[in-house]
Amino acid sequence: MPPTLRSLLAAMALAGLLAACRPVTPVDDAQADTDLSRPALAVQALTRHMRSGDFAAFARDAVPPALHGRVDRAWREGRTRWPLDELPFADRLPEVMSALAAPDAATALVAGFDRQFASAPREIRAAAATLGMFGVQYVEHQGDFSEGERDHYAQLVTAAAQWAAQAPLADRALAHAAIPRLAAAARAAGPATAEGIADAGMEASLRRIGAFSLEARSVLAGYGLDLDAAFDSAQASLQVQQGDRASVRLRYELAGSPVDTVLDMERIDGRWYLSDYLRHAREAAGDDAGRPTPADAPEPAAPPPQGPVAAP
Repeated sequence: MPPTLRSLLAAMALAGLLAACRPVTPVDDAQADTDLSRPALAVQALTRHMRSGDFAAFARDAVPPALHGRVDRAWREGRTRWPLDELPFADRLPEVMSALAAPDAATALVAGFDRQFASAPREIRAAAATLGMFGVQYVEHQGDFSEGERDHYAQLVTAAAQWAAQAPLADRALAHAAIPRLAAAARAAGPATAEGIADAGMEASLRRIGAFSLEARSVLAGYGLDLDAAFDSAQASLQVQQGDRASVRLRYELAGSPVDTVLDMERIDGRWYLSDYLRHAREAAGDDAGRPTPADAPEPAAPPPQGPVAAP
């Protein structure tokens, strides 16, 4: 599959994975305070971060603070790239960015496109169909996905493949404009190598990758994939809440394809989080089998000393 197609689909998946609970418009700093006090509000907060390209804030609000700290340590040690690992595709965005940011990448990729894929819509459509077929089979039968993730990701992959099969991905003029833009955005974002990401840490790296995603989203719009329209079409309703567990039905339209799924959520210390993200983040941090640990909550204050205390 050509690097351009991989880049476009990976960026689309990352931006569209969490569509909004309801239509969301950009917010200013005074309105940007996170409210995780209810299931729908928590999903809306994560969606605002995704829409604005603030992946660092997304990671911060997707898990409790103590778990965030453990994931950050795992990130610096090179053991995880969560939350980028939430992508339902094997290709990881940092590797795509590294390829785009390589010296003379734009020239080489444009030449490669012209040599292999320019004016070759049949090959591109065949690649899209193959991606859809094997992608759906993978998320339905393989991988470490919950039942909810399998349902959601299968719909997402299908929608992406249907878009790619109709999109003008073989258009030479579009590719010649898109590839230099993506390459420039990748260079501006800074090093996306394994060493560079580890040295920068999770928060700084996610900020840079988020900035790249905004340019990728703009490029996608030129290919007919309007992610803002997907965000604006999204609706959610609380299905059931029992104590610290809840489920939310999420519906939106991606590239003309309806997506309808249910998100499981849980409450920790008065805040709501997506259960699948909690599980993956715990696994990323090295927690046993993704199970919650007491460290997910703030440590209690030390008890006062008992018995007589010696005078200094």
